Amino acid sequence: MFEVAISAGSAMLAGMNTTSEHDRTLAAQLRSLSIEPEAFKTELPEPRIRRRMVPGAILVVAATASLAAVALFAPQTLERIDAAIAEISGDHPAISAHEAPARGGAIVEGDDGAKSRAAPSREVAGSGYVVAPDTSVVFSKYEGRVVAVEVEAGDKVEAGQLLVRLDDAGARFTLRGAEISERAAALALDARIIELAQARSSLTRTERLAGRDAMSAQALEEAKTAFDTAENAALRARQDVAKARLDIDRAREQVEALTVRAPISGTVTRLDAHVGDTVLSREDSVRENESLLAITDTAKMVIDADVAEANIALMRPGLSGEAVLDGFPGQPFAVEVAKIAPVISREKGTVTLRLSLTSPPSGMRPAMAARIRLGVGEGSAGAHHPPPS
Repeated sequence: MFEVAISAGSAMLAGMNTTSEHDRTLAAQLRSLSIEPEAFKTELPEPRIRRRMVPGAILVVAATASLAAVALFAPQTLERIDAAIAEISGDHPAISAHEAPARGGAIVEGDDGAKSRAAPSREVAGSGYVVAPDTSVVFSKYEGRVVAVEVEAGDKVEAGQLLVRLDDAGARFTLRGAEISERAAALALDARIIELAQARSSLTRTERLAGRDAMSAQALEEAKTAFDTAENAALRARQDVAKARLDIDRAREQVEALTVRAPISGTVTRLDAHVGDTVLSREDSVRENESLLAITDTAKMVIDADVAEANIALMRPGLSGEAVLDGFPGQPFAVEVAKIAPVISREKGTVTLRLSLTSPPSGMRPAMAARIRLGVGEGSAGAHHPPPS
């Protein structure tokens, strides 16, 4: 600025035809006041955070916090919030339905290419016990005294294997008497057969003589009566033999029943028989503790578990899940609903499920406590499924 003024003054003085001393002095003073201009610094100002970005960041945080509150109620609202956040931040990523994790339900692509959000899934929990459906409580069919116990609790047995020996002197005597009676009846039958043969021969001869008028009609009638009597006696003798043989079979069956054998294959889970005990017959045993022992098929165990009655609409055979035993907390295994109880427990407000097991722990035993979790879909129960086209 000063340089411009001085240049202008010099030009004005130079253009005058005459210059006074005063004017030259003034021009010299003006030249002494001139300064060379320095180069202006062009450093960029320090960047400042835009104030308008602060509200945007606050809005992002607020939207994210509200996401959890609406996640269970409106999947469409989530999509709108995601879009708003992306618009504020300026980020618009393209996420495919197969790559994005579904909030509140998986994204499903239909046959026509349309994408929809499946119903959210949840878990139903319950508790129960390990049960062995194939359990046989063994009683003595007849009264007797225990003379031998061939197994111990925990032993594995096969069907038909000897378990307990009983003794009953009365049963043995009955069998022996039946055998004697059968032999006597057989001898009597032999005698009746001989008498029948003689009566038949006499009747034949009498009939031949009567045909030649060599025998009276009365003799012929007597021969026929003797034959009928011998025939009836032989028939009764045969029946006596059959009855004696039936008595033998009954007495032998009672004696053989004193040797108690396993009705099924499994494990002896309870043993109540001891040598010297006198046991009652099955018909007289009204309490379980009067039994000899119990056998359980441990290869076919299940879990009977109770779940809340409120979940009955979600239950159906075939639902899969997971179970863990209190005795083996670190060994979960797969289960599947096999049956649903036809009644509800009024006292507990629960329904009982029978669950089949897959690869349970090898040490599992009946009556072990179990906890289960079943995966169910909220939209699966009672949902309308259009018929296939």
